[in-house]
Amino acid sequence: MKTSQQRAQSADRSTARRAELIAIGRKLFADTSYDALSVDDIARHACVAKGLIYYYFTSKRGYYLAIIEESVGELVDGASSVGDLAPVERVHRTVDGYLRYAERNQAAYRTIVTGGVGFDAEVQAIRDEVRDALIATIARAAYGTSQVPLLARTALLGWLCSVEGITLDWIGHHALERDTVRALLVRTLGETLRVIEEFEPAHPAPVLP
Repeated sequence: MKTSQQRAQSADRSTARRAELIAIGRKLFADTSYDALSVDDIARHACVAKGLIYYYFTSKRGYYLAIIEESVGELVDGASSVGDLAPVERVHRTVDGYLRYAERNQAAYRTIVTGGVGFDAEVQAIRDEVRDALIATIARAAYGTSQVPLLARTALLGWLCSVEGITLDWIGHHALERDTVRALLVRTLGETLRVIEEFEPAHPAPVLP
């Protein structure tokens, strides 16, 4: 019978192995389409028996969704890690963290914001969750709280959708420096926040240079 220490070590090894498989999958799906990869292909690249893929993820689809969820977590964490800063600095750091993630994880970013393989309801739901999390992050950065009126949320969602389009174009062409793109996005966010203030005076816009 295993001791508590042995069980803990086994759980740690299991977590580490799952993380390794997700890391391998992110590289595979970055270079190869979903349909072109079989579980046999994945197992061969990972140098494991395909039963291990089924053990951790149930199916190729489960594996794919786990990769997306991991990527979403990194994107949200990167954009949210702003610390105890003034509103202007929080906004700049949030946008910069978002762009840095997209630049370093281009395949994962494209999957997150475009909804994955064709029209996939589960991937679309994950995308909606990340949008909600990022809107809450921006609201906290601008107002100090994620609880904002529906109109403010709608306006911030419109801004975020434009951010996704601009970021996709930027990582596809890299014609602009990241600092320039960040400045553009912060400026357009400032305009959005000023419009929100007109409709919701209780939510004044911070001054974003």
